[in-house]
Amino acid sequence: MITVNAMGDNCPIPVIKTKKAMAALTGPETIEVLVDNEIAVQNVTKMASSSGGKVTSEKLGDAEYKVTIEMEGAPAAEEAEVTCAPDARDNTVVVISSDRMGSGNDELGKVLIKGFIFAVTQLDTLPKTMLFYNGGATLTTEGSDSLEDLKSLEAQGVEIMTCGTCLDYYGLKEKLAVGTVTNMYSIVETMAKAGRIIRPS
Repeated sequence: MITVNAMGDNCPIPVIKTKKAMAALTGPETIEVLVDNEIAVQNVTKMASSSGGKVTSEKLGDAEYKVTIEMEGAPAAEEAEVTCAPDARDNTVVVISSDRMGSGNDELGKVLIKGFIFAVTQLDTLPKTMLFYNGGATLTTEGSDSLEDLKSLEAQGVEIMTCGTCLDYYGLKEKLAVGTVTNMYSIVETMAKAGRIIRPS
């Protein structure tokens, strides 16, 4: 494990430090990058992904984020250029009201919703907020197959908000593992202010 401490560094320093660590690799290795803002997470994630790394990220606390990059070795010569991209979020809200996607086969539906959430992590422009209510509330709690992807989105500045009434109903209030608890007023307000709303159905 190689740790790159880029806390307090402004762009493009976190990306440059990470790039140097990647270039020095001689075999498979995991690089852990510590940064203090969401834009740095976005930029490091983009650069590392385009260089062949498997990237996940997590918000550890206020102004404390960790990006984990799994590399098979040093990236090829045609690496991604170092850029300071602006915030990659727009005023899109993703609304997830079930732990499965579509109707028909429930097991297939669960595979599809997991794939949907992963696909959100790959968007060039991330949503501003993801709302989870009713059965969707189970996706943000302990044991969810989508936790890694949701934590990665949260670290890049996406608000992950789960209905508190729904968590109470399912007995999961103490098992929320990513994001924050919200209420129906905030859900309505967030949707009303959204530039557009995406709902898997």
